[in-house]
Amino acid sequence: MLSYDPHKLSSPQVFLLTMVIFLAIVGFIAIILTRQIQAAFVTNPGLNGLILGVLIVGILLAFAQVGRLFREVRWVNSFRAGSETTEPVLLAPMKAMLGRSASMAFSTSSMRTMLDSIATRLDESRDTSRYLVGLLIFLGLLGTFWGLLHTIGSISDTIQSLDPGTGDSASVLEALKQGLAAPLSGMGTAFSSSLFGLSGSLVLGFLDLQSGRAQNRFYTELENWLSSVTDLSSDIAVPEGLKAETSDEIRALSERLRSMQETGASNPRVATAMANLADGISGLVKNMRSEQQIMRDWVEAQSDEQRAMRETLDKIADALKKQGVN
Repeated sequence: MLSYDPHKLSSPQVFLLTMVIFLAIVGFIAIILTRQIQAAFVTNPGLNGLILGVLIVGILLAFAQVGRLFREVRWVNSFRAGSETTEPVLLAPMKAMLGRSASMAFSTSSMRTMLDSIATRLDESRDTSRYLVGLLIFLGLLGTFWGLLHTIGSISDTIQSLDPGTGDSASVLEALKQGLAAPLSGMGTAFSSSLFGLSGSLVLGFLDLQSGRAQNRFYTELENWLSSVTDLSSDIAVPEGLKAETSDEIRALSERLRSMQETGASNPRVATAMANLADGISGLVKNMRSEQQIMRDWVEAQSDEQRAMRETLDKIADALKKQGVN
């Protein structure tokens, strides 16, 4: 029986399957409404074709954003298992850093730097799909105003062409009937473009939502794994002056110890000095450990205070929401 690994990255296959099922439903609805869609499409085939082209590009881009995560997930899981099978693209900087590091332990600063870089790359990959969603809405509105402009001009021409002075009401009504054909065609152009633009933005928006969920889960699971191999003690800040002073003292003690050993350990005075030197080094190490423990306690206290402040702010926000509802 395989044991569950909480730090193993899960495959984004479920989101890809959701996107495929959604497109299948949309295609089924389009097949049912084929006649109505064809009638709406021919009212302005140029602009409506452009909208459909943008929609197809957005769909392919959304699938590509989810598909690129398979390689990254496969590499992380194979790297943790000790057998790398693929080369990452999104996590290439992290692989280079792991290759230069002698151990798997990261500092908190390096972990945060890697996570920020990955988050930036994921956001940049979604910028194009977000733009395409807005572009579909814009093209639909462009077709609406285009059709309305054509309608207004046709109505003006129809009114000017009517001649009530002829006295023949049948000819006037016939001219009015023929003149209204152009305005109605313009209204068809307006509403068909809005229909295709809004429908396309709805489809592409859902696909972009699923790709965003896949990227967020990938980022969260990667962060959980990196947190498990992060050395928290490396984040303890030591003042530069104290660090330099401690390094100089240890270096001086090492030089004194080496010189005493060279002069000969048989001398009782040398043996006594070496014992005192060992005691001094032991005291220095204890002092450094106690200072590190103080810094750890301070970091934990700051974390607890931030958590309590966050809970207080959440309670205040909930209270304000309840007052706004009341």
